[in-house]
Amino acid sequence: MPGKTHHQLQFTPERHDPWARREAWRKHAIFSNRTIFRNMFPGLGIATVAFAAYLGVEYVTTPAAKKGEKH
Repeated sequence: MPGKTHHQLQFTPERHDPWARREAWRKHAIFSNRTIFRNMFPGLGIATVAFAAYLGVEYVTTPAAKKGEKH
Protein backbone atom coordinates (compact mmCIF):
# COMPACT_ATOMS: atom_id res chain seq x y z
CA MET A 1 0.00 0.00 0.00
CA PRO A 2 1.67 3.20 -1.07
CA GLY A 3 1.64 6.05 1.39
CA LYS A 4 1.46 3.96 4.59
CA THR A 5 4.42 2.93 6.66
CA HIS A 6 5.04 -0.54 8.01
CA HIS A 7 4.19 0.69 11.51
CA GLN A 8 0.79 2.00 10.38
CA LEU A 9 -0.04 -1.22 8.56
CA GLN A 10 0.95 -3.32 11.56
CA PHE A 11 -1.68 -1.83 13.87
CA THR A 12 -4.61 -1.43 11.49
CA PRO A 13 -7.47 -3.88 11.95
CA GLU A 14 -7.67 -6.58 9.32
CA ARG A 15 -11.41 -6.33 8.76
CA HIS A 16 -14.23 -4.35 10.22
CA ASP A 17 -17.22 -6.51 11.05
CA PRO A 18 -20.37 -4.38 11.25
CA TRP A 19 -22.24 -7.20 13.03
CA ALA A 20 -19.59 -7.82 15.69
CA ARG A 21 -21.43 -5.88 18.37
CA ARG A 22 -24.67 -7.74 17.70
CA GLU A 23 -22.94 -11.13 17.88
CA ALA A 24 -20.80 -10.36 20.95
CA TRP A 25 -23.45 -11.67 23.38
CA ARG A 26 -22.84 -15.22 22.14
CA LYS A 27 -19.31 -15.16 23.55
CA HIS A 28 -20.27 -13.62 26.88
CA ALA A 29 -19.45 -15.75 29.93
CA ILE A 30 -23.03 -15.87 31.18
CA PHE A 31 -24.11 -17.83 28.09
CA SER A 32 -21.41 -20.52 28.30
CA ASN A 33 -22.48 -24.15 28.68
CA ARG A 34 -20.74 -24.41 32.04
CA THR A 35 -22.69 -21.50 33.50
CA ILE A 36 -25.99 -22.73 32.10
CA PHE A 37 -25.42 -26.23 33.54
CA ARG A 38 -24.39 -24.83 36.93
CA ASN A 39 -27.50 -22.67 37.17
CA MET A 40 -29.86 -25.40 35.98
CA PHE A 41 -30.23 -26.89 39.47
CA PRO A 42 -29.29 -24.10 41.90
CA GLY A 43 -30.03 -25.90 45.20
CA LEU A 44 -28.99 -29.42 44.25
CA GLY A 45 -25.63 -29.35 46.07
CA ILE A 46 -27.04 -28.05 49.35
CA ALA A 47 -30.01 -30.42 49.15
CA THR A 48 -27.73 -33.42 48.60
CA VAL A 49 -25.58 -32.55 51.61
CA ALA A 50 -28.66 -31.93 53.79
CA PHE A 51 -30.22 -35.25 52.74
CA ALA A 52 -26.98 -37.13 53.44
CA ALA A 53 -26.78 -35.51 56.88
CA TYR A 54 -30.41 -36.47 57.55
CA LEU A 55 -29.74 -40.08 56.60
CA GLY A 56 -26.63 -40.16 58.80
CA VAL A 57 -28.49 -38.78 61.82
CA GLU A 58 -31.38 -41.19 61.29
CA TYR A 59 -28.98 -44.13 61.02
CA VAL A 60 -27.22 -43.19 64.25
CA THR A 61 -30.32 -42.36 66.33
CA THR A 62 -32.72 -45.18 65.39
CA PRO A 63 -32.32 -48.55 67.08
CA ALA A 64 -31.22 -51.49 64.96
CA ALA A 65 -34.03 -53.78 63.82
CA LYS A 66 -33.98 -57.37 65.02
CA LYS A 67 -33.63 -60.06 62.37
CA GLY A 68 -36.76 -62.03 63.28
CA GLU A 69 -38.98 -58.98 63.74
CA LYS A 70 -41.79 -58.44 61.20
CA HIS A 71 -43.66 -55.29 60.33
